[in-house]
Amino acid sequence: MLGICMRYCKRKDEAEDVMHEGFIKVFSNIAKFREEGSFEGWIKRIMINTSLSHYHANLKHYFQTNVNDLEDMLSVDHDDDGVYNNAPSRTQLLDLIQELPDGYRFVFNMYVFEDFSHKQIAAELGISVNTSKSQLAKARRQLQKKLQRIYKLQPNIRSK
Repeated sequence: MLGICMRYCKRKDEAEDVMHEGFIKVFSNIAKFREEGSFEGWIKRIMINTSLSHYHANLKHYFQTNVNDLEDMLSVDHDDDGVYNNAPSRTQLLDLIQELPDGYRFVFNMYVFEDFSHKQIAAELGISVNTSKSQLAKARRQLQKKLQRIYKLQPNIRSK
C-alpha cells in the first residue's frame, strides 16, 4: 500500500502518513466492505482516495517543494549498436513520474498502475474524459523527453 501512496505523494514520509490515514479508514469502515470485489482492491481504492484527498487538502504546500536535479542521476553506457546497458531502475522511473505536474502524474498513475479507464479517472478527478486522455499523452511525452535527456537518446533508436 505504501507503493500506491508513493505514486501520489512527493515524499516518502508524506506517503507513510497517507498510508497510515488510509489504514485508519480501512479499520474504521471494515463493516462497510460488501465483498463484491477483492478485499485488496477495496483497500487499494481507499489508499488512492486518501492520497487524492490528502493532495487536495495540502495543495498549497506542493508549490514549496524542490525538484531534484536529474543531470547526475545516471551515467550512460551503450554499445555501438545503440543498445543501452543500464536502463533506469524502478526507483529512478518512479522519481521521474513523481516529478510530473500533479495532474499528469495522477492521470498517469491511475491509468498505468491502477488500470482505471479514462471515464473512471474523469469521474474521480472531476475532469473530462478528453482531459484525462490529453494529460496521459502529455505525461508520456514528458517522461520520454526526460529519459531522452538523461540518456541522450536519439528519438528513433531501436533496441534489440
